[in-house]
Amino acid sequence: MAFRLRLIIAILVAKAIMWLVRLLGRGKGSSLPGMVALKICPGILGCLARQASRGVVMVTGTNGKTTTNNMIARVVREAGYRVVVNAEGANLITGVTTAFLKAASLSGRVDCDYALLEVDEASFPRVTRQVYPNIVVITNFFRDQLDRYGELDKTISLIREALVQLPGTGLVLNADDPLVAPLATSTGKEAFYYGLGEHHQVASFSAAAREGRFCPHCGRELFYAYYHYSQLGNYRCPGCGFSRPLADVEGTEVSQGDHRITCRLRSPAGSHELVIPVPGLYNLYNGLAAFSAGLSLGVEPGVIIGALAGYTPATGRMERFLYRDKPVLLNLVKNPTGFNEGLGALLSLPGTVDVLIAINDNDADGRDISWLWDVDFEVLEEHHHRLNSLVCTGQRGAEMAVRLKYAGVPLDKVVVENMHRAVEHVLNGSGNTAYLLATYTALWPLERILSGYAKRESRVESLPSVS
Repeated sequence: MAFRLRLIIAILVAKAIMWLVRLLGRGKGSSLPGMVALKICPGILGCLARQASRGVVMVTGTNGKTTTNNMIARVVREAGYRVVVNAEGANLITGVTTAFLKAASLSGRVDCDYALLEVDEASFPRVTRQVYPNIVVITNFFRDQLDRYGELDKTISLIREALVQLPGTGLVLNADDPLVAPLATSTGKEAFYYGLGEHHQVASFSAAAREGRFCPHCGRELFYAYYHYSQLGNYRCPGCGFSRPLADVEGTEVSQGDHRITCRLRSPAGSHELVIPVPGLYNLYNGLAAFSAGLSLGVEPGVIIGALAGYTPATGRMERFLYRDKPVLLNLVKNPTGFNEGLGALLSLPGTVDVLIAINDNDADGRDISWLWDVDFEVLEEHHHRLNSLVCTGQRGAEMAVRLKYAGVPLDKVVVENMHRAVEHVLNGSGNTAYLLATYTALWPLERILSGYAKRESRVESLPSVS
């Protein structure tokens, strides 16, 4: 009786906070309601999550969690199921709780088939102590915010130990990442693997492959037949025989256009063409993960393919705007690997480009910005003739300009502005496209400013977060 009373009070207070935040024009809130509700009723998350009648799918890893989770949500909805989803990337336990609170009635009833939850790597153990996932999708492991997460092997160890405590949970794993693939054997779980086969964009060398250089079993240096990017590729250990597992879902014949990426897909359900309507090899990986999760849930392949072809990106995930017929792209960057892929997408754009880079160093971004020196900004020097201007902004905009200077970018193209002036600068530049890259807490104010000038090609609801 006491728990029931706390539950109802927590829901009432949380919904009041959502209403107040909306009234004040701060979006709908994605963490604060959950934070308060957990204080009032610590067991509320487990109580609400158990009501997902067909189960819970969790997505974790370093990059691609939000996009992969939202792709899975679209697939499951297209299959006719009701879902609870933390769509905008509030992935700490507070944000996960808020997702359920939004769906809950005042009496605490949640009427859904599946809960589809993006979960922060460091928060994964805490969330799984309250929420039992039927399937866990793991995208990749890269160095990210060392001041918050610590060394990468610690993060992997935390996830591995949490998985061991989840009997019956199935895994969907990236076969191309030598840090992800071993989790099946090390946890004793059944795994469904996805990955990319050899295609014309593979490389024989990857300077960014720091994390995956050595065998996770015996420590010998891995041999790669080819790389897709960073440590993702076709690897094997000459010592103990550890190697890339055979992918259950595999993409080949990769082709990229301005606004999409496609591949030929082989799976137990046959052969299909997969079209992802956002560019970048990393987005193709997200699509492969979502396709694999959909198959694991028993969704028909045709439904999955159709759902992914109509996917709309969340805020800042290669989101498209239009300003006076000028294409504008907004992209989140948060670690060296993701930034390098963002630069790759930049250099694949046709014509000339005006670039904005917004760097903050709040808690959610990581206080230590030394990771910027691990990003390959040197590629911009080689292609600077296609870059009309590079405008640096945010709390650490000046430091970003210094990084570009040392990368060899011509100084007459580098400008430091406040955020409003920076947006005006790139929108009114002479480039064919404006391309904006921002760290997490810089993304939201940048998106609000941009929305005042440019029109979204596809409207996405924005949910600011304090997590």
